[in-house]
Amino acid sequence: MLAVGIPQYRLPRELIEAEVEFIRQLGVEFVCNTTVGVDISFSDIRAQHRATLIATGLKRSRALPLPGSDATGILGGIEFLRDIALGNPVELRGDVVVIGGGNVAYDVARTVIRQTGVDISRTALRRPEVRQVNLCSLESLDELPADDIEIIEGDEEGVLRRHGLGPKEILKDDSGHVRGVVFQRCSQVFDAQGRFAPVFDESDLTTIHADTVLWSIGQAPDLTFITSDSDVRLTERGLIECDLQSQTTTAADVFIAGDISYGPRMLIDAVASGKQAARHIRAFLRGAELVTEQTLVQIDLPTYGREPDYEKLHRKEVPTLSAEQRTHGHQTIVELGFGETDAVGEGCRCLDCGVNTIFDSDKCILCGGCADVCPELCLELVSLDRLEGDQALADVFERRLDGEDRDTWSAIVKDETKCIRCALCAERCPVGAITMERVGFNTVWAIDNYTS
Repeated sequence: MLAVGIPQYRLPRELIEAEVEFIRQLGVEFVCNTTVGVDISFSDIRAQHRATLIATGLKRSRALPLPGSDATGILGGIEFLRDIALGNPVELRGDVVVIGGGNVAYDVARTVIRQTGVDISRTALRRPEVRQVNLCSLESLDELPADDIEIIEGDEEGVLRRHGLGPKEILKDDSGHVRGVVFQRCSQVFDAQGRFAPVFDESDLTTIHADTVLWSIGQAPDLTFITSDSDVRLTERGLIECDLQSQTTTAADVFIAGDISYGPRMLIDAVASGKQAARHIRAFLRGAELVTEQTLVQIDLPTYGREPDYEKLHRKEVPTLSAEQRTHGHQTIVELGFGETDAVGEGCRCLDCGVNTIFDSDKCILCGGCADVCPELCLELVSLDRLEGDQALADVFERRLDGEDRDTWSAIVKDETKCIRCALCAERCPVGAITMERVGFNTVWAIDNYTS
């Protein structure tokens, strides 16, 4: 799905090839051009292996059963992206309507624009040309689920946004080809609890001419390889019944990972899910759980310091090609990236949250110098009677005061949300009670109750 579900202008194919080759070098055997349920049965795979992982993703586009939805010229967005990536012929013509408002909908709309550029360069006899690309969503601009950068770059490339519209009917011409979409006004997308519950005004209708319609309102799985006699059960919604925590199915030897288990998410979520599934499968095969042992690590940074005015550096925009340059093909990457100077400059903007101020109360003389020099006013000396907290704070008082009068003690209170790790407090402290230390955890994987 990296190669056929994510447009090439967003994810260069050579990066995918490098990642796959790394996995191959680990010893993984790839069996390609094989359809489970056709070339080999799911039961045969299970019979040949001690454990099986289903990680097929959501490879089908969802569509709505509207009047006229059987017209020709209607495509699924996921299938469209796959055909473009594989070089399969796709007929696009006239006015294109993309129904949806998420990142995938923008992938589809922006790919349509690029495919038009490809068609122009291939032949002077042109197929019926794409005139405009409309992206129609239930949501308003403020509610649109797509990332801001997708919306901005889509606008630059010519995607026409039409908000607050829900499809009601597909119009067909005499030959059965789509000729338009009737939309009804969506007056509300979410209810008071923030749940998806669109409300439509059926009296407020808008018809948008369309020669091609692409659905991008969600994704669905293809689980045709799981037969009715399998002990891997499906839910009423047609998904695999599973325990998300252990990633197990109703069959002890079958596990699940990625979008197929929890719905459409980001690529990195699928990667994390796969790694977690590998640990569960290992525990199943070896009869031993992998557990983590974490140790707090603090590294003193006596020479820590920051360049002047680093917190005032403004974010630089990542340079991109112009819309005209980047829309003539699928291979052209939009973002050019930073040069060395700008990259270093952006790195200097990092507040380095892994570094923190550590206070040694046995050395502190309560001079208040740290609070005086703090540019963000995040430090304050207060008497203990001003502090309120839970039992953990009460336990600290009991341990440190050891029966002494609370009114005679003070504390330094720090607002972590304001600290910019400038280290001025550590420099100002006359007794070295404040140090800058990098705080982290050392994680060690261990085997628990190893039995085989």
